[in-house]
Amino acid sequence: MATTLSEVYGDTPLQLKHIVPLDFDSIHDLPDSHVWTEPVDLLSGKRICQSQMDESNVPIVDLAAPNALELVGDACRKWGMFQVMNHGVPSSSVGDAESHVRRLFALPAEQKLKALRSPGGATGYGVARISPFFSKLMWHEGFTIMGSAVEHAKVLWPQDYEEFCNAMEDYQKQMKSLAHKILVLILKSLEAKDQETLVSAASVHKSEGALQLNSYPCCPNHNQAVGLAPHTDSLLLTILHQNDTEGLQVFRENSGWITVPPVSEALVVNIGDLLHIVSNGEFRTAYHRVVPNETRHRFTMAFFYGPQGDSVVAPLSSLGSPRYRSVTVKEYLSIKNKHLEKAIPLLKTG
Repeated sequence: MATTLSEVYGDTPLQLKHIVPLDFDSIHDLPDSHVWTEPVDLLSGKRICQSQMDESNVPIVDLAAPNALELVGDACRKWGMFQVMNHGVPSSSVGDAESHVRRLFALPAEQKLKALRSPGGATGYGVARISPFFSKLMWHEGFTIMGSAVEHAKVLWPQDYEEFCNAMEDYQKQMKSLAHKILVLILKSLEAKDQETLVSAASVHKSEGALQLNSYPCCPNHNQAVGLAPHTDSLLLTILHQNDTEGLQVFRENSGWITVPPVSEALVVNIGDLLHIVSNGEFRTAYHRVVPNETRHRFTMAFFYGPQGDSVVAPLSSLGSPRYRSVTVKEYLSIKNKHLEKAIPLLKTG
């Protein structure tokens, strides 16, 4: 029987001290536990420079354009991130899902804690899974869904949970279909000569994926806080809906942190670790973070797309000598959950 992502993540439980988000409605000053001073870039070990203006912006790709394939491939190589327009996801589906996300995080803290993620669980209400790697906490609360949301939704809304579940199920279905479409486009841009690209894409289509709902409340002393610490995503690719509030930033060598502005009707796509491996290092894995806002509450919905836990991931054979060894999804996530940014270097073949 196939190993699900939920089972894989459940094998690496969070530390208890990191599992309970703040009651943000009761906070008027930034607590010491959330004050970040002189953060360090995890990949380079250098000081993180402040956001800078850059001559170029994160690419925006019209999927209906005749040169979409070329644009996607170029964005994957240069940025590891791009935004997509004309993606085919109905605005009604996105709007309905976002309205339920707002409804979820508007619940009183004591109500949300009824759906708290268990130490050995992968779904429910809680903090970011990367939290144990940092001495300071993040200005963030999240709700993770893998498959059905019924179990936790019943706890939150005993008499009125169906609408939330239906909205999340529809949104996940839309995201899964789009992720498969984008993945095939990305793999074609590699110009691999064998058939592994399409086989890989087809097998990933069986994945349930994971939906992460995020809330970044208005933050006092926001310049000293971090919404989500710098990291890369673990699976093949991520599709993000961000509302009309800025906060997402991607790191560019020689430029620093570049803001990814919300674009109406667009969705953000970023390359994850597993796709970096599949591309034999040709595609960048997007190193990104979230900064909080002092006056606006930011909500996002991130869909993580990848194979089932027992699937084997390796560089495509037609892309030259492999720079990374093959690895199952379960093994890689286990390595990532222990070593974070050092996970990919541990797989290098030479």
